[in-house]
Amino acid sequence: MQADFGRTADDYAKHRAGFPESFFERLVKEGVLRPGLRAVDLGTGTGTLARGLARHGCSVTGLDISEPMLETARRLASEEGLSIDYRRAPAERTEQTSGAFELVTAGQCWHWFDRPAAAREALRLLVPGGRLVIAHFDWLSLPGNVVEATEALIDTFNPGPLQPYVRYGHGMGLYPQWFQDAGAAGFVRLQSFSFDVDVPYTHEGWRGRVRASAKVGGSLPNDQVARFDEAHAALLSARFPRDPLSIPHRVFALLATRP
Repeated sequence: MQADFGRTADDYAKHRAGFPESFFERLVKEGVLRPGLRAVDLGTGTGTLARGLARHGCSVTGLDISEPMLETARRLASEEGLSIDYRRAPAERTEQTSGAFELVTAGQCWHWFDRPAAAREALRLLVPGGRLVIAHFDWLSLPGNVVEATEALIDTFNPGPLQPYVRYGHGMGLYPQWFQDAGAAGFVRLQSFSFDVDVPYTHEGWRGRVRASAKVGGSLPNDQVARFDEAHAALLSARFPRDPLSIPHRVFALLATRP
């Protein structure tokens, strides 16, 4: 699937929930995150993960190929008073100095990369003993819940291949193939963690969150996005009138170390 998230930058920034604070607390507990680290966030998008790292005292560089997303990321960082160096570059060829970082992160984006090339690049960027974190924060489709109904509606407007995160995550938000990517690149001490959280979304917020997804705003023409959004609003009103909604999510993270 080809998706242009630059088209969804506004919805992405306004409605798409970033990683919860409990995710960063877990990284601290695992010894991955501490103040003063030099970190680079690949596929940074609107900078949700990069801002979390900066709040925890890291010196952060955020990279992405979409200039609209980077412009939004810069604005959001400025509004929070955070200093983050955002640059346009692909994850596979960052043009950053070898061994310049102690932490490389990739949140909600690994499935969009040339994964073997990105893993090799992450290894090159890290100092010996540096850490790679590949993380996801996925909504969960469960029988009868609003996510299942929303995904069915998406498929009526944009049938075809599953979104990559669903395919690689086996619909459960767990990513065993990322172990292969990291191990083949030369990373060691691979481990992972996952936990579930519920995220409250108003009807308006959930509609915006879904518009920001790859199979809606990232790939449909604007007129079809508008028709989808109208149908989505009707679905929520008829079948899921409670407002706000409680949307189940799963956090998953792979941790790997450069020898």
